[in-house]
Amino acid sequence: MWALGRLFNILPIADDVYVDLKSCAGVTFIGVNAAGDTWTLTEAKDAAGTGAQVLATMTQYYVSATNGAVWQKLTQAAASTIVTTASQDVLVVEIEGVELSALYDWVKLTSTGAGLVYAITRDLAIQRAPQNLPAMV
Repeated sequence: MWALGRLFNILPIADDVYVDLKSCAGVTFIGVNAAGDTWTLTEAKDAAGTGAQVLATMTQYYVSATNGAVWQKLTQAAASTIVTTASQDVLVVEIEGVELSALYDWVKLTSTGAGLVYAITRDLAIQRAPQNLPAMV
């Protein structure tokens, strides 16, 4: 069985798009073209954004200068935003489902600049062939 559908599912265009975490343990967000950007994490009760509020749980993340470069681990006080510098081209941050508030199952990461966001849900509760995976949004 493929890892897609067994271990993870991916949403390749996820900037400012809510991702459902009901059927997985968490999501890994990848921000590309991250240089000099601000990334904001928001949770909601559904895909339409009902009850949307910032989620101030991001304490650690990884950045890289370019694809394939060495990863640098960065930490910060719990916050709903991450600010990347001009030399940080790629951002990776993981959000666990248990970080969301009660009755909230949806989360999104939004770029304020030209950054692109990919979302990878992982540790799927129900494993399926890729063509049988439910929509993530």
